[in-house]
Amino acid sequence: MDKNIIYSDEELIKSFQHGNEKAFRELVIRYRDKLLNFVLRFVGQEEMAEDIVQDTFIKLYTSADMYREIAKFSTWIYTIAANLAKTELRKRKRRKLFSLQDLGLDEKEYEIPSTDTDPGKELNTRFSRGEITRAIYKLSEQFRTVIILRDVQELSYEEISRIVDVPEGTVKSRINRGRLKLIQSLKGLE
Repeated sequence: MDKNIIYSDEELIKSFQHGNEKAFRELVIRYRDKLLNFVLRFVGQEEMAEDIVQDTFIKLYTSADMYREIAKFSTWIYTIAANLAKTELRKRKRRKLFSLQDLGLDEKEYEIPSTDTDPGKELNTRFSRGEITRAIYKLSEQFRTVIILRDVQELSYEEISRIVDVPEGTVKSRINRGRLKLIQSLKGLE
């Protein structure tokens, strides 16, 4: 692989499927932080998120041949991470383990992103990153997942639809309802 050429994710996975280990390393570099951010907001514990991301890359390494160019690579890798995170949350729920103490997030000030049609526009108050993260973590899994994928990871509705395996209209509805629930939760902190 030429160092001066920037390959697409799909080209890299294809190259890895043909035995190029450098292509795998490049995919890890591209997605490690994005996936960690996604999974951390999903499960709420840094150590658990790191383990899930590591498991995601192990699954990528061992199951690379399963990828087909039917979907974007990013959709496929996020789906793997989301499924592993959901499985871990189910296990944790059965064990009755629930802790927000390990969030380990700084208390920087952030505004909730909003657009003209976004219900988040109602909020004029600034909240810390930790407050927002805790409010997202309190959402049910179906709302939490789409909110993180859309507002944090900035994926398209189409990509989110593929990841969570529901129609785009349902994704949009869940995002709107999730944002409303998030706003209600944050307003309770004022």
